Amino acid sequence: MFRSERVVTRTARKLLQLPSSVEPPLCRRWKVLTAANINPHVKNMEYAVRGPIVIRAGEIEQELKKGIQKPFEDVIRANIGDCHATGQRPLTFIRQVIALCTYPDLMKSSDFPSDAKNRAQRILDGCGGKSIGAYSDSAGVRVIREDVARYISKRDGFPSDADNIFLSTGASDGIKSILKLAMTGESGNKRAGVMIPIPQYPLYTATIAEYNAYPIGYFLTESNNWALDMTELRRAITAARPNCQPRAIVVINPGNPTGQVLTKENIQDIIRFAKEENLLIMADEVYQHNVYAEGCAFHSFKKVLMEMGPEYSTMEMASFMSTSKGYMGECGFRGGYAEAINFDPDVKAMLVKSISAKLCSSVSGQAVMDVVVNPPQPGEPSYEVFKKEHDTVLGQLAEKAKMVTETFNSIPGITCNTVQGAMYAFPRIHLPKKAIDAAKVKGQAPDAFYCYNLLEETGICVVPGSGFGQVEGTYHFRTTILPPVEKLGEMLARFRDFHVRFMDKYS
Repeated sequence: MFRSERVVTRTARKLLQLPSSVEPPLCRRWKVLTAANINPHVKNMEYAVRGPIVIRAGEIEQELKKGIQKPFEDVIRANIGDCHATGQRPLTFIRQVIALCTYPDLMKSSDFPSDAKNRAQRILDGCGGKSIGAYSDSAGVRVIREDVARYISKRDGFPSDADNIFLSTGASDGIKSILKLAMTGESGNKRAGVMIPIPQYPLYTATIAEYNAYPIGYFLTESNNWALDMTELRRAITAARPNCQPRAIVVINPGNPTGQVLTKENIQDIIRFAKEENLLIMADEVYQHNVYAEGCAFHSFKKVLMEMGPEYSTMEMASFMSTSKGYMGECGFRGGYAEAINFDPDVKAMLVKSISAKLCSSVSGQAVMDVVVNPPQPGEPSYEVFKKEHDTVLGQLAEKAKMVTETFNSIPGITCNTVQGAMYAFPRIHLPKKAIDAAKVKGQAPDAFYCYNLLEETGICVVPGSGFGQVEGTYHFRTTILPPVEKLGEMLARFRDFHVRFMDKYS
């Protein structure tokens, strides 16, 4: 008997008050869950945006608080699109409506404008017990879904049905709920295949791994400002067919991490391709308010689909929106929606059943989404302040998009496509062979090696391009354009000095 077992036996005899002649039952206990036996699909998940470099950034912040000396005063977190965390002020009207919904007694206060009170009351009237503390329908508060449908109808010029709207915990939750429907439940070459852009937002590769599906990566063309090439789509799906059953195509527009905005013609080509291949279209459109470059415009997939006529307008498509991006940046409320059109009624019933297991998304997040799709209109008391704040945020983002693009392109060894939209730049770093070899010695991807050094020497936290996918032999990183203009200028100056030192060291 092992020593630990003898200790357990003596303890058990004492607790059970057994005579020495009677042996107590042998008690063995070990961890039920270990890294070796947990769900292997969870182990395969990776999410670079909150990966090891970001963890190290948090450690450095704690070291700075303890007074440990660094060659910089603070960490600049440019790794994630968290607007308010980088200094953006919340929009007054959104917070007024949410305050009123949270504490309805404020309706008596003269400090709140009538249009904010009217919207809050409409939301509360749609909630059980007139409280956002009550569960909503699984698909979301009905009046909010009606407002979302009205917003989409106005945006696209084609009708939207509230019964096709599913409010979600951020866009991510809606994406995962729809993607789950496309899974085959099989393994091997019968697994579902999902086409995703490369570079891509890591949510997709993480979810595909979690669902044991097969990622079908199609490369965006960096030399053409990250445009989507139809020849590449056909190459990708042909190469993937022996390994899976292609079921869906994901398109991110405007792009994350690449910041490009698709033309209407490009969207039409994608729709034609999806029809030819019988694929579900999943349009990630959370950055639809974030378009900056001259000559660029946001075109929703639904609008283009409908404009293409009856041959295409009956195709299955899901599009996604969030409160976290745009001009509002309300990440913490976790508000979002999915619009699922042309789904078989039985499939839609299965979707409702699936999301019902989660009861409902955050009702406060639903309320934020309602304000996003139903903002103040001309003539209402809050309109002028709202418009000023809205235009200021988007105007500053446009300024910073240009500033980032121009600065990176002025640094030898860096090339960066125009940031047309979204909140990120994805510059390419042309690393010398000595740097690549040094990374191998460290057991790191070359761009991760670069980003670790950048963090340790400057406090700038960005995400290596290898976490998003990239053409083999190329190296990138993703940075947000979110810090305030003055702070962004400081960040870019730190970056320039580091890059020059790094290239000198490894050239």
